[in-house]
Amino acid sequence: MDLDLARERFESSTDFTIGLEEEFAILDPATLELEHRFEQVYEACQADELLTESAAGELIASEVEIRSGRAESFAEAAALQRERRARLFKLVADQGLALGATGTHPWANYLDQRIIDTPHYNRLRQELGYVAQRNNTWSLHVHMGVRGADRAIAVCDWLRELLPLLLAVSANSPFLDRCDSGLHTVRSEIFTRTFPRCGVPSPFRDWERYADFVGLLERTGTVVESTQLWWSVRPHHGFGTVEVRICDAQTRGEESLALAGLISACIAQTALDYDEHGYEGLGAPLADREIEENLWRAIRHGAGGRMIDFRRGVEVETRSVLEAVLAWTEPARNQLGIEINLPERNGAQRAREALDAGLSIEDIYRDAVAETMRTYSGAGQAVERA
Repeated sequence: MDLDLARERFESSTDFTIGLEEEFAILDPATLELEHRFEQVYEACQADELLTESAAGELIASEVEIRSGRAESFAEAAALQRERRARLFKLVADQGLALGATGTHPWANYLDQRIIDTPHYNRLRQELGYVAQRNNTWSLHVHMGVRGADRAIAVCDWLRELLPLLLAVSANSPFLDRCDSGLHTVRSEIFTRTFPRCGVPSPFRDWERYADFVGLLERTGTVVESTQLWWSVRPHHGFGTVEVRICDAQTRGEESLALAGLISACIAQTALDYDEHGYEGLGAPLADREIEENLWRAIRHGAGGRMIDFRRGVEVETRSVLEAVLAWTEPARNQLGIEINLPERNGAQRAREALDAGLSIEDIYRDAVAETMRTYSGAGQAVERA
């Protein structure tokens, strides 16, 4: 990898451009079992000029990702994503398939997973073994352009402590192996606890320290490309963006965009604060162990739980942390025209309420898939209960 070229990309990057990436499970609409048919879906996408560049694979053959591409504003990114979603969902329905958008599949066996047959993913399968096989999870990623290599690293450093909140708000994977996991986002336990170079990175402070570390990994044969740094927030070498990758996939299309808006506002506000105060003026970043404590609270209790304000040494409601972040990001949201309408209860909370009301996990997932098909495609297509 060319770290000097990556630095140049950040130095010439355009502030606050946006790119969205949403991952979906490919399903049999009758049984809701995972269908390992990415190659078929991808081949069909090649006949649509919008989907040719925006549809992509992500390791497993039962997943398809849709990407907005680079947009100059959040509104443009949302519009691009809506159009690409609609085309993808119609194409998938024409193939006799359905798409699901939760962080995990509630009963699919990871041992049945098939890795996409490409040189890139075959190499990952060889390098990661069980870890690659285990990763049947789906998420939402947001890219934002940040000009300046040192500035991008500073933004990544400061976003670290917001990761638990973003995860809690997005929590949408309470079920696994036909059981209630007791967690709000079991996806995070699967992905961030098994993949190497994953979870919360340590602060680097500037590009030089970051490049020294990554260069060492490359020289020792640990990584061959920057995308093998699977941290929950990272500088993307190819795009000159800060990428946030912590969140579960969202069942409802507009909730996915609202969450993406929140992430975008957090990135932009952090960059604006850095411009005003500099790195030192923002104070000392939280320690890894402090962020990890709040990350566990997000995994276990989701948006309805509590977190620790380590600077004040007190426990606070997660909802109050969200309200504080919304107030903090108001300048960036006003500047970028981002409106955020998050629900009172997220996907995990709604799913567990349905379970408590007596619905089976299969029926809850069937309803979620129907909701995904309706809210992402706009076609009103439902998946009937058997």
